[in-house]
Amino acid sequence: MGLVVVWAQRATLLKVRNKCPSVAIQVTQFRHLVYVCVGTLTILDRLDVVDMDMLSWWLSERQLPNGGLNGRPQKLEDVCYSFWVLSSLSMLNKMDYIDANKLTSFILSAQDDEGGGIADRPGNMVDVFHTHFGLAGLAISFRNFILTGLLFTIGLSLLGYPGLEDLDPVYCMPASIIEKMGLRKGWKALPRRQE
Repeated sequence: MGLVVVWAQRATLLKVRNKCPSVAIQVTQFRHLVYVCVGTLTILDRLDVVDMDMLSWWLSERQLPNGGLNGRPQKLEDVCYSFWVLSSLSMLNKMDYIDANKLTSFILSAQDDEGGGIADRPGNMVDVFHTHFGLAGLAISFRNFILTGLLFTIGLSLLGYPGLEDLDPVYCMPASIIEKMGLRKGWKALPRRQE
């Protein structure tokens, strides 16, 4: 446990309450590590050591006016943060801190309507990385739903997208599998939307 706490401290999760500018700079430099630390502390049932209000605020500030999320201030939106930021907020039970409709629209706008896949942002080339994490944000894949000409068979969702199963934000796996294994933690997804 000590190593994880030290690791989390280096990512400033435990020190985020401190309003010192150098701490704020350190937080933004460890954007992926925030997810790793929140996930680790969730698994260990030690989110009590984090200033959840401050961290949730910082994560919610990653949403830009177009609905997309960035990894740190003054950077462009990127579809992959649909998973990194959204899953962290889910573990903190603060999904209502972002505009889910705008985020869903942003992810869907980054699709390649002809060839399939999702890019980092609208108009860019699609790739496997952004397709995976974009779909993990709204869904890893769709059950019997055609998205840009591709048929996917399993549906997982944090955004409550219609026809999709819940995605466990801690493990990025189907929530039903994690529950069967007895590993589910206290995260929350958004209410299921109607088609």
